[in-house]
Amino acid sequence: MSEFAETLKEWRHHLHRNPETAFEEVQTSAFVAERLREMGLPVTEHVGKTGVVATLKVGDGPRVIGLRADMDALNLHEAGNPPWKSRVEGKMHGCGHDGHMATLLGAARLLTERRDFSGTVRFVFQPAEEPGKGAQAMLDDGLLERFPMDEFYGLHNMPDYPFGTVHTRKGGFCCSEDDFRIDIRGRGAHAASPHLAADPMIIAAETVMALQTIVSRSVDPTKMAVLSCTELHTDGACNTLPGSASILGDARCYDPEIQTLMEARMRSICEHVCAMNGASCDVQYIHAFSPTVNTPACTEAAVQAASEVFGAENVDGDCPPDTGAEDFGRFLREIPGCFVFLGSGVQRDGPLISTHSVYFDYNDDLLEPGAAYFARLIRDRLPR
Repeated sequence: MSEFAETLKEWRHHLHRNPETAFEEVQTSAFVAERLREMGLPVTEHVGKTGVVATLKVGDGPRVIGLRADMDALNLHEAGNPPWKSRVEGKMHGCGHDGHMATLLGAARLLTERRDFSGTVRFVFQPAEEPGKGAQAMLDDGLLERFPMDEFYGLHNMPDYPFGTVHTRKGGFCCSEDDFRIDIRGRGAHAASPHLAADPMIIAAETVMALQTIVSRSVDPTKMAVLSCTELHTDGACNTLPGSASILGDARCYDPEIQTLMEARMRSICEHVCAMNGASCDVQYIHAFSPTVNTPACTEAAVQAASEVFGAENVDGDCPPDTGAEDFGRFLREIPGCFVFLGSGVQRDGPLISTHSVYFDYNDDLLEPGAAYFARLIRDRLPR
């Protein structure tokens, strides 16, 4: 194993042992900032609370390219037992953000040592990706005004795909995620006297069924959308009709216009079903994650760079879209760019261990080629 690969592993293992969750990445960001300063880079901390941005300028090229890694861990108790197991009770890097940070640090080292491009690179380490709040926090803190960029690129490991493969697509790549809560206010009564009630249980049932028509009857059938009601709570008892009920769930799509459509239709359906039954409601619709929509030209650049590093036969530039959500999509609403999946899966006995599993551990063999991909992308986009 090369000295470079060994260093990336050491960085990743340190980060894995010391996980911090959303907006608590104090020691994590300090570690990242220290490594970047050791490379001679100017570093700005506390961007979006706990984010870090470093800049490398080489030559006189006018263009600026951003590279991003997420930093936060998950509130999970690690069940595996690697030598670098989490030392923090109830927290672990169960999604691979430790590997993403090590990968971007590796790219920074490659680029600072070789300086074989002309232009400016921003190394952006983002907090709070898991709850979908870190990108917005960095934008609110003036990320793009303080550190302008022409294009922005990110990646995520994906154990569902074979090791050493790269997957992306133009346009909608990862879903939006909108969380909703519908609070229905009716009128309770004794279960023996339902005629005296405006029963929120019946109203909730009608509402859940009616909401299913949004995707089947309001969304263009050639486009994708999912609406799922996942929880139903009431204040009733076995012999008491409830006075209130709450429906919770989430909606996903790849198109901001469909996001707007689903919210409008949901509000209309809830209000009219309740009115029809003599009740009222309050609808909370929260845009937790923006859809990740890749810019076509940037996607072509990402595919080209990935092909040079991993081999064209291992790169799928038109893969199926993913129904998961990714906070990088919020950046892509403001700036052109591309997000890719790096396949990290290996053949092993037993079921696949995917991200967000208490047994998940990043595949260290992906660190060096991941760093090489980011560095190749910069050389391609900022040629001398």
